[in-house]
Amino acid sequence: MAYKSLLTVLTNPDLAKGPIAQGIALAGTQDAHYDLLCLGVDRSQAGYYFAGANAMVLQETLNQAHSEAETVEKIGKSLLASSGIRWSTDSGVAQIADLSRHVAARARFADLVILPKPYGDDRGAELEPTLEAALFEGQSPVLMMPDNCDPVTQPRTITVGWNESAEALVAVRAALPFLRGADLVRVVVVDPPTHGPNRSDPGGLLSQFLSRHGVRVEVDVLSKTLPRISDVMLRHARDTNSEMIVMGAYGHSRFREAILGGATRNMLEHAEIPVFLAH
Repeated sequence: MAYKSLLTVLTNPDLAKGPIAQGIALAGTQDAHYDLLCLGVDRSQAGYYFAGANAMVLQETLNQAHSEAETVEKIGKSLLASSGIRWSTDSGVAQIADLSRHVAARARFADLVILPKPYGDDRGAELEPTLEAALFEGQSPVLMMPDNCDPVTQPRTITVGWNESAEALVAVRAALPFLRGADLVRVVVVDPPTHGPNRSDPGGLLSQFLSRHGVRVEVDVLSKTLPRISDVMLRHARDTNSEMIVMGAYGHSRFREAILGGATRNMLEHAEIPVFLAH
């Protein structure tokens, strides 16, 4: 099993290099095809204009979106031209309210979608719905690349966040190409339930499943000594020199996480190493 079809969706020229470098590195080692979708986003949401709005305003936002798409595609082609991998680029314009449809149409046929960090300074509002569209509508795993992070092809140590959820299990299965090649996979269980079928052996069934795939596994049971479970995982990943985190995404609803926060959102905000997500 390997990732044979890789996809990156980019809307910001300033965030292009990291995900593309990761796509090139992974496509080279997996003998994969790398697709780059360059989207200019019309953020005007024309439905909210008052009835007498000047049509020139609408045209100007479209022209700007076209310009952004062309700039991103130009950067992508310059980086991919000498990469030695199989690749293709496409560009277009989408309104922000319709962005998920365009992303999902490509993501559903990708083995892995590689995206930049969606939160931080100078990031457009379209980055979060792009990631969510790949996960939910596209039903594809996502590899989130933090800023200034070196490309990874085969992490030696991987941290897996495990909470018995369906989302976590989907993420583990989708990440098997990485997990099977790692020197060590650390299954992290934070405050396991004291009542339940696996209370005496938290993470045991998952480690058995992974071991049968040839994965070397250790289970780390941790206490929630920080306000968020994601904070505990991030600290543990740093302490163990992990090179990637694998976790299920959005165990709670996206609306709840947007308003109240949650493990997925906090991880995407603060991770300094690649995060592999699936839902």
